[in-house]
Amino acid sequence: MAGSERSMSALATGFRSDAVAGATAAAVVLPKAMAYATVAGLPVAVGLYTAFVPALIYGALGSSRVLSVSSTTTLAILTGAELSIAVPDGDPARTAAACATLTVLVGALLVAARLLNLGIVANFISVPVLTGFKAGIGLVILLDQAPKLLGLHIVKQSFFADAVSLVRHLSETSVPTLTVAGITLAALVGMEHLKPHSPAPLVTVAGAIAASWLFDFGARGIPIVGPIPQGPPGLSLPDPALVQVLLPGAVGIALMSFAESIAAARAFVAASDPPIDANRELVATGAANLGGALLGSMPAGGGTSQTGVVRAAGGRTQTASLVAAAAALATMLVLAPVLSLLPHATLAAVVVVYSVGLIQPGEFTAILKVRQMEFRWAIMAAIGVLVFGTLQGIVIAVALSLVGLALQTARPTVAVIGRKRGMDVLRPLSPAHPDDETLDGLLIIRPVGRLYFANAQNVGDKIRLLIAEHEPRVVTLDFSRVPDIEYSALKMLQEGVRRTNVTVWLAGLNPGVLDMVRRAGLDEELGPDRLLFNARMAIRRYKDMQENPAPD
Repeated sequence: MAGSERSMSALATGFRSDAVAGATAAAVVLPKAMAYATVAGLPVAVGLYTAFVPALIYGALGSSRVLSVSSTTTLAILTGAELSIAVPDGDPARTAAACATLTVLVGALLVAARLLNLGIVANFISVPVLTGFKAGIGLVILLDQAPKLLGLHIVKQSFFADAVSLVRHLSETSVPTLTVAGITLAALVGMEHLKPHSPAPLVTVAGAIAASWLFDFGARGIPIVGPIPQGPPGLSLPDPALVQVLLPGAVGIALMSFAESIAAARAFVAASDPPIDANRELVATGAANLGGALLGSMPAGGGTSQTGVVRAAGGRTQTASLVAAAAALATMLVLAPVLSLLPHATLAAVVVVYSVGLIQPGEFTAILKVRQMEFRWAIMAAIGVLVFGTLQGIVIAVALSLVGLALQTARPTVAVIGRKRGMDVLRPLSPAHPDDETLDGLLIIRPVGRLYFANAQNVGDKIRLLIAEHEPRVVTLDFSRVPDIEYSALKMLQEGVRRTNVTVWLAGLNPGVLDMVRRAGLDEELGPDRLLFNARMAIRRYKDMQENPAPD
């Protein structure tokens, strides 16, 4: 009986903790969700819908106990870019249909990726390239929100054209709008500095609404949100005619939605939590987008900052997300008329404060300190977003990651192996170890990494140069550091063995490589005495040959 009471008490305590975390998260997430909707060129009510429906669905299906699913900065800017292409005139009815279509496509692509076991695709963007991509996105968002902070209206073109246009129109800045924006920015930054993860957005939004009501911002020329539909979200139907136009962009948004979600989920998993299941996350985020699309949501995904708020506030289960979703519903039902007084400058300030973190100079410095090549990839990814646009930037980011991977593997290390003098330690010869010894007439070469069509020629050329330089009687290829050999590389090895005039031994073959060698018949060409267990056996075999030479 006592055990049952303790269990009930623990459950009650856990629920209270999650309820507090959910309410705290709602205070942060809901103002940001409304602000992100404006980034996408959508009504602020869409932000509330996105904080409601996807959170409910993910809460029931996701593998993370604390991941908060709603709109994010990156998804908002990508959505806005795609909607502006599909509906260039900005017609509200067509924009709503395009948003529903885009969100359905994102959800369908995520579910399809699960069916095809494509969860690994999210790993195709390297961290340096993602750092550059997000920095580019951050700069785009800052420039996009700057006119709203200043009370200006500019015709959007490209990043650099918009920057020039903004500078030209600075003299037309609205002082009242700039004042509202400045006070909001100061309040947000000050509260976040004093107490990170505090409900700073809620406080500033509430203050701005109160000031708008007291001083009649609308009459003073300070743009406000205006009427917001009161009540739960209505049914939104996608437009099949827009599928072809929106599909390419939906692929990029789905990739970023999953990449951000899985990164946030893994970042905040506790030691006692179950492991994050990538395939389950695909289903959960896919279903969240599919359900959200039918009820007015924009593309959604897990956010690092909002999930951090849940964890910091003591959230332990998805009950916290359900409480936050309930708060979104209550806001739609009760507070919609009040939100109509919210200044656009305040929403822009919220976006700016929580988007500037996408630009991380310290991360660029850390990358440069470790490897210059990957620093260049990060810079190129950022420039790609600014020059070619956000959606094209995803393609550039993925392409740069794959090119970087190819370049790193195209020139694998090919080392000559020696033995530490007086010890049974084999290691690559280097100027740092001038006393390492080798056997006259025996050359041990160790390639490192997977051998495949892109690096086979390079590895073969290095081996031939080493043979020409050392002029050995026996060459031992130590494959102990080669996990796999692709067909093209295997054929090149086979041809090289046939053409060389020196004896070739193969040592340290991993099971997969040994199987390939046998399938190709190379083991029969060499003979069983030329396949050795490791490089040490090659040294012993060669010494035996020297001490007991075979008769002519």
